Amino acid sequence: MLRSVLAVLLGIITLTVISFAVEAGMDPLLLRLFPHTLPNEAALGQNLLVRALMFVYGAASIVAGGYVTAWVARRAPVGHALVMGLLQSALTIVAMFAVTTHASTQVWLISAVMAVPAAWLGGLIYVRRERLRNTAR
Repeated sequence: MLRSVLAVLLGIITLTVISFAVEAGMDPLLLRLFPHTLPNEAALGQNLLVRALMFVYGAASIVAGGYVTAWVARRAPVGHALVMGLLQSALTIVAMFAVTTHASTQVWLISAVMAVPAAWLGGLIYVRRERLRNTAR
């Protein structure tokens, strides 16, 4: 039980650290590279390409979180990754109501919906990698 809780928490921590790190580096870089298109931080959330990029790195972060969750859990790795994805969806919905100025409702809802399949994919990648590693022995 403790390992399961730890696995899910480490997955959430992993996806959060990756997501915030990418955003912390990417936002100032985009503002500097494209000053006419992106004159301020508010423009980042309105730009379609930046929003698409946000979904890509967000999904990749959740996949990584699902992978870490599966790796730590060992037992029922994909199930644990799915639980992590469901928890992330719930946390996203809570954040949607708490931080109303960060993004549109549409962005929050898409993020919440994509968390479960992205985490599931992370768990599947772990399982497949383990199978390949075990057959190579």
